[in-house]
Amino acid sequence: MTRIQFSLITFRYFLFLLLFSTTGFSQQNRVIDRNAIGWFTYNGDHKLNKRWELHTEYQWRRVELIQSWQQSLARLGLAFTLTDQVKLGGGYTFFTTYPYGDYPVADAGVPTIENRTQQDIQFSATAGIVKLSHRFRLEQRWLGSGADSNPRHIEGWEYQNRARYQIAGTIPLQGATIDDGEWYVNFFDELFIGFGRNVEQNVFNQNRISGGLGYQFRESFSIELNYLNQISQHPELEPITRKPVFEINNGFRLNVKYDLDFSK
Repeated sequence: MTRIQFSLITFRYFLFLLLFSTTGFSQQNRVIDRNAIGWFTYNGDHKLNKRWELHTEYQWRRVELIQSWQQSLARLGLAFTLTDQVKLGGGYTFFTTYPYGDYPVADAGVPTIENRTQQDIQFSATAGIVKLSHRFRLEQRWLGSGADSNPRHIEGWEYQNRARYQIAGTIPLQGATIDDGEWYVNFFDELFIGFGRNVEQNVFNQNRISGGLGYQFRESFSIELNYLNQISQHPELEPITRKPVFEINNGFRLNVKYDLDFSK
């Protein structure tokens, strides 16, 4: 298979996922909750030495585009470069979900709290001018549950497992590589699968697909503005109809990537 053929296959796969995301969950045997979302995210991979990096990340997620809270995510981790194409990582995430939409997961108007640990393996590849990465992630999740008398008080934690696969890529628009002061196209798709004894209705947990434009100010600093589609299945059935609830959320994602070098 040539690099051009591989690029075409990847592009067709991305288009298929986009079509699937926008049309595949409109059947009448599901309850659909549609929301307009706006995600503001920051990612930084800070070099500690030749092999190790410190990962920092924050995501400020909004519904009604920017008016109300959807979720808040703070992540801290370490990554180890095994080879030029393989990177291993792990870390901790603190996650909050706020009540939003017609069928809020967060009950009684109280945000739900989640603690996570995760382990990653990432493979990098090139296909012509396209740079690709494949990330496999395992997550251990502790979801807080509030007491009936006081939902704000965490009474216990439910443990769940989740597996994630992400394919992501960049395509330069002003030459064969992305250099300082140049535009590029970026895209990703990520599938989430829940598993284990505590998984409920949402074995298919969610899928995210995104694509848009990025601008590299310098190798350590870039900004990306993307279209974002998120399909998410709720863990519990709708209480009246007893149908599964699917969110179909569409909006934008503004991502700032800023890396520091602490090895100097």
